[in-house]
Amino acid sequence: MNRPWLELRIISRKVEAEDIVLLVLASPDGGELPPFSAGAHLDVEVAPGLVRQYSICNDPDHRDRYEIAILRDPTSRGGSIAVHERFRELDTIRVGEPRNHFPLQPVEGEALLVAGGIGITPLLCMAERLSRAGAPFTLHYCTRSEKRTAFRRRIAGSAFAKQVVFHFDDGPAMQRLDPDALFTRAASGTDAYVCGPPGFIDWICAAAGRAAFPSDRLHREYFAAPPAAAPAAERSFQIRLASTGEVIDVGAEESAAAALSRHGIEIPLSCEQGICGTCVTRVLEGEPDHRDMLMLDGNDEFTPCCSRALSPLLVLDL
Repeated sequence: MNRPWLELRIISRKVEAEDIVLLVLASPDGGELPPFSAGAHLDVEVAPGLVRQYSICNDPDHRDRYEIAILRDPTSRGGSIAVHERFRELDTIRVGEPRNHFPLQPVEGEALLVAGGIGITPLLCMAERLSRAGAPFTLHYCTRSEKRTAFRRRIAGSAFAKQVVFHFDDGPAMQRLDPDALFTRAASGTDAYVCGPPGFIDWICAAAGRAAFPSDRLHREYFAAPPAAAPAAERSFQIRLASTGEVIDVGAEESAAAALSRHGIEIPLSCEQGICGTCVTRVLEGEPDHRDMLMLDGNDEFTPCCSRALSPLLVLDL
């Protein structure tokens, strides 16, 4: 499977906050780019064979550019460091067309946006869209400190500035976020969107659970997989290719993607943690054991990079 790539130029690069760089990408000929919706992300080739996902944070009505903000993370697997150290203004880079696994739902009531650190990027785009539509929403933006808070100037000059509440870890206790109160006060029909580090998302979602907030109205996007628990003994299973009927054994110590690759079936991979959705494959029969962070609905989709099977056999649309 070949990945469609766009060749884009970095027309602007600036430090947006401490350890955060903002890149503005455009077509070299200045033409329109493929459309995107609030919550979408780009696959960015940060080095040969190294692809990472970054949320688009500009207004979807701006068809001449994509804006992405990247946090330099010393614990990352090399993606953010490569961007900070190698990407320069006027460089040409390769990105995939926008994809969205974190879309805004049809507005029925108020939207509650909760961002932790660099998790602001998709939520800022959502705020732009909701504001343009005149939909009621509040954005709670949590960071370690003011100097590590991206987009403060942009938010201050926006039409929705009064709908944004900042929370700083190093600030007075009274201004820190109380997620239990947040969900206890949420009106019926509210949709909540949460993005940030895994621990932050888990903290927010636990509060939503304590308040009996409807799980189908709690939407989240992870930028990294949570730390893995001690591995349990895995079971082997089989995959049947719908196109040929070939049956492939997946050993207890290998991923489905690796087993497919052994047989010449190359699945496009990127994060290999079940976050980005690059490898999502349709299931025709069988029951997947979802190990991804994409909140896939039902049993008709499967992430071969990390998920396994609850049934002895999965029939994949390959």
